[in-house]
Amino acid sequence: MAAAAPHMVPPTSPATSRSKVPKWSGLSASLSFSPSVQGRTSSLRHHSRIRASSAGRDASPNQPPSSSAMKAITEDVEMMQQREDRRVEKAQAKEKADARERERRWQESHQPRDDLAPRWREVAGRDNWVGMLDPFDPLLRAELIRYGEFAQACYDAFDFDPYSRYCGGCKYSRRSFFQSLDMANAGYEVTRYLYATSNVKLPNFSRRSKRNNAWSESANWIGYIAVSDDATTVRLGRRDIVVCWRGTVTQLEFIADLVNFHQPVYAEGIPCPDRSVQVAAGFVNLYTDKNTDCRFSSYSVRDQVLAEVRRQVLRYAEERGEEISISMTGHSLGGALATLSAYDVAEVGLNRVRPAGGNERVIPVTVYSFAGPRLGNEPFKERFEEILGLKSLRVVNVHDVVPKVPGLIINENVPEFMRRAGAAMPWSYCHVGVKLALDHKRSPFLKDTAEASCFHNLEAYLHLLDG
Repeated sequence: MAAAAPHMVPPTSPATSRSKVPKWSGLSASLSFSPSVQGRTSSLRHHSRIRASSAGRDASPNQPPSSSAMKAITEDVEMMQQREDRRVEKAQAKEKADARERERRWQESHQPRDDLAPRWREVAGRDNWVGMLDPFDPLLRAELIRYGEFAQACYDAFDFDPYSRYCGGCKYSRRSFFQSLDMANAGYEVTRYLYATSNVKLPNFSRRSKRNNAWSESANWIGYIAVSDDATTVRLGRRDIVVCWRGTVTQLEFIADLVNFHQPVYAEGIPCPDRSVQVAAGFVNLYTDKNTDCRFSSYSVRDQVLAEVRRQVLRYAEERGEEISISMTGHSLGGALATLSAYDVAEVGLNRVRPAGGNERVIPVTVYSFAGPRLGNEPFKERFEEILGLKSLRVVNVHDVVPKVPGLIINENVPEFMRRAGAAMPWSYCHVGVKLALDHKRSPFLKDTAEASCFHNLEAYLHLLDG
């Protein structure tokens, strides 16, 4: 869109450059009048001059107006001011009401809807979201926004300040996490922070503090685990354990993103009977690497996730016999880690429980991925979807390049015989789950741009979901 030409103000003489709007007492100098108000003001001044002329017809032109003329002017000005005050007060009241409505909607986006409980399995992908994407089911839309806000909280809480002692960590404590982010009514309690490191031997590539007393030299805060409280559990229809992953914000993780070759999952300690199941090495390395010299990353983020999920499953599913779900969410790199951790939880068998005196139950595990890249090859996709029965809903902007990599040559969009033939090749990758496509160019509220990072922004994704 071409830029509008600048408005040129013609030069004026000192006499004509003065404001023609009288500086009435009590009227704010910053008040801008609408054309209708300016017209009424001009008319008032005209009638005031007529009355003043009529009242002082016998007076000399150089004499001031009579007292009756001044009274008429004052009354007219006061009436105009009263009308303008009422207009401004009405506009301010509307603005406050709109702000309250926006705040109400913002707070409601953090809470599940009241009609979710009877349909939560359907929303969690029991039927692979058949009939829920087109037209877009409003209940699913609300849940995607809610889980997206959990992922966005990872960015909002991350300490980017290199001069902070806690750069690379979380700015808030677990107990005040949601309150500090204006999500006090989220209805979840953070039970564990997650820390990761990558053993890529490159100096100065981690997000770290410039201070000598930094909290860690190698670890970065990468997400959290939270559990729904009792009141929210009632609205959800089950106890929800959510694992939230942060996307790429440090150069070290960016290097790990670029390691574009397969790694067998069994070689990284993830038990899998099928040796052909492989995932991108950069993702699995970040997931399984640890640094025994750092107390925050002395255990890999995989160990941290499995230990906490197991603790919560034992507490709520086995000991109390509650209905529970395990939800994974993340953006960008976080989407890949959400998919990998969901696969790991199911492969280890943490989603299979046997309450005291009961039969074995399978806990639903669902991934809500935003702008996530491809993670594994064709055998990984088959094991994820068909053998383990995991569910994944991928939200993508069709103009975002990140969900299109890796696997530009062989991916889920090519014929099956090509996928199987190239399954062992290092450039063969397949997305898992169901795709929900968005297009920012079709939104009347977002301007088009050539900046690729804007296509990938999580807040833009949530805006598109919100309609």
